[in-house]
Amino acid sequence: MYVSHLSLVDFRSYGEVELPLDSGVTAFIGPNGQGKTNLVEAVGYLASLGSHRVAQDAPLVRLGAERAIVRANVASAADPDSRPSLVEIEITPGKANRARLNRSPVSRPRDVLGILRTVLFAPEDLALVKGDPGDRRRYLDELLVARAPRYAGVRSDYERVLKQRNALLKSAGAAMRASRGGSGRAPDLSTLDVWDTHLAQAGAELLAARLELVEALRPLAAKAYESVAAAEAGTGNTDIRLDYRSSLGAGVELVPDRTHLAAAITEAAGQRRKDEIERGVSLIGPHRDDLVLGLGPMPAKGYASHGESWSFALALRLASFELLRTIGTDPVLILDDVFAELDTGRRQRLAELVSSAEQVLVTAAVPADVPESLSGARYNVLDGAVRKAA
Repeated sequence: MYVSHLSLVDFRSYGEVELPLDSGVTAFIGPNGQGKTNLVEAVGYLASLGSHRVAQDAPLVRLGAERAIVRANVASAADPDSRPSLVEIEITPGKANRARLNRSPVSRPRDVLGILRTVLFAPEDLALVKGDPGDRRRYLDELLVARAPRYAGVRSDYERVLKQRNALLKSAGAAMRASRGGSGRAPDLSTLDVWDTHLAQAGAELLAARLELVEALRPLAAKAYESVAAAEAGTGNTDIRLDYRSSLGAGVELVPDRTHLAAAITEAAGQRRKDEIERGVSLIGPHRDDLVLGLGPMPAKGYASHGESWSFALALRLASFELLRTIGTDPVLILDDVFAELDTGRRQRLAELVSSAEQVLVTAAVPADVPESLSGARYNVLDGAVRKAA
């Protein structure tokens, strides 16, 4: 798939943009702060309903505007006779966003997920290796949704259950402390038992999907890392590991069996009930898990060099790309200001690995940052204007 036309209204720095695109490589060139990343951020937002730069929607709306609109035609180079899909998101901070597909409203924005798939690599992805577990959980969950959009509903259900259960734990903790002080009765925990069941069911579905995903990613990430870090073979370790660490503890067998995992979550939650009430938060579930990255015998976090960390982050994104390719169509590959961060060897190897993608969108501060092997259309981005280079 590829984006054949991108339209923006009051998105970030742009009042209005109409941008025709084609398959192959398109590079947006311009100094920092001119709006290059805003363009590819908009494409990524249509695919994931989220930004790789900010957690909230408010910064996406141009200053002084009430809403932003992002719209794209999504076509297929493999089937040029097929009709492109027109997908549109209306972003309104403080209110529910709205979505349209082929100009018809859909009931929920997440109903357009899967029309456009992207894999986006940006400097922020170094957090996949060096950052907190939440960065790696988000990587897994976003890939789950890109691979099977129904998991957007699974994630939403789990987050709803978790929020309600945490509220009950907090109130139970307050009631427990009050009863100890003689100013109240011990809390009734029967409602919490019901939400334990909901947590186990929703959590097992999400956990099983993550385990299946990690299993599929392992060989792809190992192959990608070996390719990206080829020049380091004589001086560094090219053996990487992806291991899933669960809050259920080392004694629980992690197999993608929903019934088994639901029972394990229920049992673990019961064992930690006292601690959870005291702290007012859920201590068991996929929201406490981590994807542990290893380089040779050591964990990548804290031990990998800067170059090795970049190679690992690249490998995870390239593995995502290869996994999504198996669905039947290439996702749009976005490289946001990546090449300037890489040494010459990694830059060239990355270019070779992505050159076969159906569509590659690249941002760079200067033309020299884009490898010659990624030839294609060029746009100059300056002072809020996007102009095709001669």
